[in-house]
Amino acid sequence: MISCFPEVKKNFGFGCMRLPMLPNGEVDLEQCAEMADLFLEKGFNYFDTAHGYIDGKSEPAIRAFLTSRHARSEYILTDKLTGTYFQSQEEIRPLLLRQLEACGVDYFDFYLMHSQNAGTYAKFKRCRAYETAFALKEEGLVRHVGISFHDKAEVLEQILTEYPQIEIVQIQFNYVDYEDAGVESRKVYEVAAKHGKPVIVMEPVKGGTLAALPADAQAVLDALHPAEPRPSSASYALRFAADFENIRMVLSGMSTIEQMRDNTSFMQDYRHLSEEEKEAIAKVREVFRARQLIGCTACRYCVQENHCPMDILIPDMFALMNAKKQFPSWNQNFYYDDVLTTKGHGKASDCIRCGGCERVCPQHLPIRELLAQTAETFE
Repeated sequence: MISCFPEVKKNFGFGCMRLPMLPNGEVDLEQCAEMADLFLEKGFNYFDTAHGYIDGKSEPAIRAFLTSRHARSEYILTDKLTGTYFQSQEEIRPLLLRQLEACGVDYFDFYLMHSQNAGTYAKFKRCRAYETAFALKEEGLVRHVGISFHDKAEVLEQILTEYPQIEIVQIQFNYVDYEDAGVESRKVYEVAAKHGKPVIVMEPVKGGTLAALPADAQAVLDALHPAEPRPSSASYALRFAADFENIRMVLSGMSTIEQMRDNTSFMQDYRHLSEEEKEAIAKVREVFRARQLIGCTACRYCVQENHCPMDILIPDMFALMNAKKQFPSWNQNFYYDDVLTTKGHGKASDCIRCGGCERVCPQHLPIRELLAQTAETFE
């Protein structure tokens, strides 16, 4: 781990995109408070959110369970500038002020240009978003400016060359995507390192996929520790990401107090992967490649902000497709017919191939093609 940003304690952060939810669709603030208290008690202090997380509920939740209950010196808070919430430079500063109010703070420790790819970067440049963020830093409304990145390595090279003032880069990085041609985790990481930018990791457990492995993949990790209790599958994924020299922070989107207890237990006194563990992870990676599972992390960007005019529940359908490949049963068909395509939601075959979903997909998935396959499977 590199020693930058000394105010950030340790190497593990609380991602607030997948907070625990109540049956009524509201954030479970009581459980969140318990999780935040445990997180701080274990010596960690980094929290990450964005304006659109959980349909806009993440920022107010952070105010309720964190910032109204703990002194400002106890935590580091990161928020993001998301392109869907501004159309001109003049709208950026008011947006930041609304975010600060929603979170209940006077400044953000880190403010990231959100979900940067070739398309969004063009808009951010046109609106002078980077220049505005640097000016906000001069005002003291943010302390550090960085980017959250979802594209190929060559695009990151362009951004860091044109804006060397960027202080930190957040990327998707996990052992399945490490050599993936679509995500290019390794190449993107290497570009950040070349430019001397510390890295924050998002999706180290790939939206929970690496926490609940297929049976044959789980058997590979179980063989490392034949006797109970065994380390969790998530522990290997988080430690894989944390093992790289230029990675400053690994985020985990924990949804339960049990996940918080598990994650902090092995990240508190961090231990590097052994050679045997690295070999086992490589075998698990090959299991995933052989199954050809859809690499959806359920970030739900494709179904937010009217990106799908047919209201197709794309992440849910892809989860069913992956379940069908791993544990085929009538259950997936039942959920497709009686849950996902009811109450006005579209079927996979309703896709009009507008491409709105693909333009915002951080995984660069061929969603239109995958929806056609889903329709063939379930309809």
